[in-house]
Amino acid sequence: MIEKKEEFLTVAPFECAWRKDLKFREPGRGCVVFEAVASNDITLVFRENVGSRHYHYKRDSSPHYTVILGSHRNRRLRIEADGETVVDVAGVGLCCSSSFQSYWISILDGLISIGKGKYPFQNIVFQWLDSNPNYNVLYIGLCSWDKHVGYRNVNVLSLTHNHMSLWKHVSFGEYQVEEEGDEELEDQPMDYDNWGLTNFLESWELSDVLFIVGVEERPVPAHKAVLAACGDFPITSSFFVISLPTVTYPVLHALLQYIYTGWTQIPQEQLGSLRALSLQFEVMSLVKQCEETMERLKLNQKLSDSGKNVELSYPSTRPHCCTTLPSLSISGQRLKELQLTGQYSDVDIYIEGYGLIAQTHKIVLSSWSIPFAKMFTNGMSESMSSEITLRDVSPEAFKAMLDFLYSGELNDDVDVDCGALLLELLLLADQFGVTLLHQECCKMLLECLSEDSVCPLLQVVSLIPSCKHIKETCQTKFARNFDYCTSASADFVLLDETTFSNIIQHPDLAVTSEEKVLNAILMFGMKTKELVAWEVVDEFMTNSKPELLFGERLQLVLDLVPFVRFPLLPCSLLKKLQNSNISWQIPVFQSLVNEALNFVESGLAKPENKENVRFQHRRSSYKELQYICDGDSNGVLYFAGTSYGEHQWVNPVLAKIITITASSPHSRYTDPKVLVSRTYQGTSFAGPRLENGDNCAWWMVDLGQDHQLMCNYYTLRQDGSRAFMRYWIFQGSLDGKNWTNLRVHENERTLCKPGQFASWPITGPNALLPFKYFRVALTAPTTDATNPWNLCICYLELYGYFL
Repeated sequence: MIEKKEEFLTVAPFECAWRKDLKFREPGRGCVVFEAVASNDITLVFRENVGSRHYHYKRDSSPHYTVILGSHRNRRLRIEADGETVVDVAGVGLCCSSSFQSYWISILDGLISIGKGKYPFQNIVFQWLDSNPNYNVLYIGLCSWDKHVGYRNVNVLSLTHNHMSLWKHVSFGEYQVEEEGDEELEDQPMDYDNWGLTNFLESWELSDVLFIVGVEERPVPAHKAVLAACGDFPITSSFFVISLPTVTYPVLHALLQYIYTGWTQIPQEQLGSLRALSLQFEVMSLVKQCEETMERLKLNQKLSDSGKNVELSYPSTRPHCCTTLPSLSISGQRLKELQLTGQYSDVDIYIEGYGLIAQTHKIVLSSWSIPFAKMFTNGMSESMSSEITLRDVSPEAFKAMLDFLYSGELNDDVDVDCGALLLELLLLADQFGVTLLHQECCKMLLECLSEDSVCPLLQVVSLIPSCKHIKETCQTKFARNFDYCTSASADFVLLDETTFSNIIQHPDLAVTSEEKVLNAILMFGMKTKELVAWEVVDEFMTNSKPELLFGERLQLVLDLVPFVRFPLLPCSLLKKLQNSNISWQIPVFQSLVNEALNFVESGLAKPENKENVRFQHRRSSYKELQYICDGDSNGVLYFAGTSYGEHQWVNPVLAKIITITASSPHSRYTDPKVLVSRTYQGTSFAGPRLENGDNCAWWMVDLGQDHQLMCNYYTLRQDGSRAFMRYWIFQGSLDGKNWTNLRVHENERTLCKPGQFASWPITGPNALLPFKYFRVALTAPTTDATNPWNLCICYLELYGYFL
């Protein structure tokens, strides 16, 4: 007689329970996981077809395997093949009559593996390989011998060929089997964006707490770190069972669903029970949600409807799309304490060459990261061990990632450091699929992106497919600051060929001369570590062929040279290029130079070339405004006064084309329009002000919307006073707040007469950076003892490449 009692079966002596759903997906291959309680003789039969309910082993001679746990009054393990005993060993796989125990038995082409515990392929106690395997066993019978045996939570799992597939525990039920077509975790697409703690709701994977719920004693798995961080649950360091005989499963499910997903629903009449359970375990945010909902229903009787579900959700302010721990009803402080103390930790992480880096919680790491989840649940060594060792990982970056996984925020050290650490953290986030950390790193890198950091960043992100946006932003930054990025250092030659090619062909490429594009292509082709011009390459070609000079990058040079707009170069330079060794040895180069010379000398392009971009100025090309002499009409501010060459000159400040401000308020002697007028004024100064507790005085120019200047020269004129500057700085800025020094004057004695002009060149890489704002600022008192902080100038002009 077979008795069915709620969630488990009791099989009477010498009988067998057969169900059509208890079968392998593939004949000869499968694994059955179950719980059983018996004093001896837990027996499973594996047959090609469903057998008889009234079953006695000696009466059935059809092909089958029989596995008996606790044979001979719980003293031996026996395996039979087609009724013949093939294994009979002592002391293996013994039973327990006092409580349910977990077991698993797998068959793979005649290899029978037996283990204890709820995780297949862990805790193996015995294996036997049939020399004449039965490849057709399919159905599973649950049997007993001379005493009753109770079975529950029986699940049939598929096997991969390597016998180590990831075990995905199906939900508890009487005899629930995974639906056809279900994929194992390792075969699922990497949906990093929607991954989160919700994937572990009531999952046996990584669980270390078991709730026994209701009179039916339904087991519900959970995770210590999660419970400890959101409430006060009676858990200890070892695996712990929490018995809730008076609580129904729907109420516990609603509590766990709220904890793991931040949302749940429950019938109105069970709100009180959910509140009581939440209060018992001090999940106070859910207590509050229940109380507010109950009060609202009480005030509005129309909303009250017995049997109707009500929804409860955690009011998270975080814009997270996935259920990561910090975005749920979990105390960040408690989670941080778990990280710092290592309480309930179940994995020690080591870094090769460094040692122990942290005692962490698998569930925390896995809730953020699919790769971590696979590492801890794939049945391989990492999932069976409480220690893992990582290689080729920066300890500092990994610590920063752990801080993010436990808090959801980057720590202050990373906020300050926009260099190597942030790049290493970006790589880790990509490696472990931590989407939100990846986004934060990209955001910070873009916020602190500069002309100096664009090359190192491109070298890293070009290798990461998920960094497409930041790669494109960096390429645009490089293209718009091409002069600086290819002149400040030779690091750009370390970029990959695709990235460099994209920059050369970028629609926003801005250069002061096409010669710089040519120089950059030749440098990249040679992989030179030094900044060189085309003349140096030409000299190398006196004794070397292009194949030796450029090596594997020769084809790229040939492909990119046509993107140099040779017709925009001066005729004198084109003639030099025509007679160069480069032209003689590279036919495509020679053809392009000849074409450009023909265009420059005749002033016309061939009809078919009229639309060719090689003959057109770049959309963002700079206009060169070259310093000739003090007080000339070649500067930017004079050019602005002509509406950029369109009209007769008028004062650009009065025309509101540019803006000039001073450190002191506008007055008779602090008049911005004087600095760009063409008339001399004897008294003109910017008065002092306090900034950060220090005296300062400055004049500042704003070139206006959509205009920038690469400044390579500037001119000042002393007013009629003898307050001569000796210590000051000339600076540029893109936003008027963050300033870059273009020239620092220390004990400068050029200005020594009233009304005197003086001009200075701007040299170095910063001369190749475009700025919208410029200012002259005192850094120490002038020679005037009466008013030492008056900045006394009556004229200012800027020169360089204007956009």
